[in-house]
Order: sequence, then structure tokens, then C-alpha cells
Amino acid sequence: MTEIGFDDFLKVDIRVGTIVRAEPYPEARKPAFKLWVDFGPEIGERKTSAQITKHYTLDELVGRQVAAVVNFPPKQIGKFMSEILVLGFPDGDDEVVMIQPTKQVPNGGRLY
Repeated sequence: MTEIGFDDFLKVDIRVGTIVRAEPYPEARKPAFKLWVDFGPEIGERKTSAQITKHYTLDELVGRQVAAVVNFPPKQIGKFMSEILVLGFPDGDDEVVMIQPTKQVPNGGRLY
């Protein structure tokens, strides 16, 4: 593992947002959903695809707050342009468990 300085950490802009829309992504190589996340007025709504189908259903995603990196350049994921990276940890089967605050917080808040 490479050590980084605090200035390196500050370069990664991790914000909290609320999933406002979730759709299937049947064209994806691995099972995934398309997500639209609201990060408040400063950043707005951004979209991504996420391989989170093991632990989440479309119905339970809308309204859930998540943490995401918002300052990566957009990346083409199949036919879908991803603008953020939703963060999570692997479970025992290497499936994604998303990071979320334990209490409701304002959208757009930066991790520190």
C-alpha cells in the first residue's frame, strides 16, 4: 500500500447524495443498475452504473443516500456515460455493499 499525504486525500471529492432514479441496465456485461443521484444545488444530479444487484432492488434504491466520488472525468460504461463512482465495500462473496450515512444529512456534503 502506498502512503499518501493529506493534500492527496483532498483531491478526491467524496460527497453524499440521494438516489432519485434507478433503472435496470440489461446491456451491461455484469449485472448492474443505472442510478441518478442528487448531490444538491452546487453539484446537481449525476448518473452512474453500479454492480449492486446482489444486495439491492430497484424499489429500495430510490431515496437512499450514498457516498460517491464526484470529481472523476465521465467514463463510458457500455452504452451509458458514468459521471460518478458510488462507493462500497465487498462482502464475503466480493459483492458490493454501498456506503451510506447512518443518519440523514444534506445532499452535497463532503466527506472529511
